[in-house]
Amino acid sequence: MPNRAIIIGTGSALPSRLLTNRDLEAMVETSDEWIKTRTGIEQRYIVGEGETNSFLATRAAKNALEMAGVRPQELDLIIVGTLTPDTPMPSVACLVQKELGAKKAGAFDLSATCSGFIYGLSIADKFIRDNRKMKILVIGSEVLSRRVNWTDRTTCVLFGDGAGAAVVTGTKEDRGILSTHLHADGALGDLLTIKGLGTAHPVTMEMLELGWQYIQMQGREVFKHAVKALESVAWEALNANGWTTDQVDLLIAHQANMRILDFLREKLGLTTDKVFINIHKYGNTSAASIPIALDEANRSRLLLPGSKLLMVAFGGGFTWGSLAMRW
Repeated sequence: MPNRAIIIGTGSALPSRLLTNRDLEAMVETSDEWIKTRTGIEQRYIVGEGETNSFLATRAAKNALEMAGVRPQELDLIIVGTLTPDTPMPSVACLVQKELGAKKAGAFDLSATCSGFIYGLSIADKFIRDNRKMKILVIGSEVLSRRVNWTDRTTCVLFGDGAGAAVVTGTKEDRGILSTHLHADGALGDLLTIKGLGTAHPVTMEMLELGWQYIQMQGREVFKHAVKALESVAWEALNANGWTTDQVDLLIAHQANMRILDFLREKLGLTTDKVFINIHKYGNTSAASIPIALDEANRSRLLLPGSKLLMVAFGGGFTWGSLAMRW
């Protein structure tokens, strides 16, 4: 039996401030009914005073390490999927390493937007296939509220902040990550983008006036590509492992929009009880979306030994991916 990567602990963390749809009604021209009908979102959490990406990521990491029974000093690697780091340098992963005291661990961020956690698990899987004794911390953490234009009702209603984490190690048993499937199409990047704050468009008054520091999205086009890509990459994982859809015990998809989740469920022929949903509570938390959902499912005992789990994500870039595992 080859080395397999298994998840032995999960954790998540949310910021302190709850922002409901009713709260948004006082901030921008929208309504609770409009938001729920179009997105399924009822509320989201956003950072308050002193709360940063690395703060949330560290809290989620500590929760995952506690569940796993792993000390920070045992970690070999820390991977953080994020598009909203505290600073360009040092990385969120390095800041988490410092806060945890994980002096032995290498640490780096990766930028794959909403697919970041699946990309991170894929990298961890490759390391552990070579050395099953490794212990790797994979985190998805975002502070999207700092990249949202709160006067743009088409985007500000969608996003929330949060972090999720998983501790990954190896086994010789017939379980764990079975396959990962990663894709991207940079030609479509302008459909969902933050144009400013990088080296191509550094901070200037002109850049700020254009609003390039904020998320800009062509919603209908993003939806069209997202549903097609998610269905395709889900089938890719199923076919790679010889699974039929009725063998899937739980689908954890990126929580972007309830309409996307419903579309995917119908295309795969899954019953509602096999699709994990928490978008109504947190909104779209990008790279944090899947690990937060994974932690909730795990702590709710929806994942039992041997459960067949399918994860799928789609995000800006464009990036998308899937992962199949036996819990």
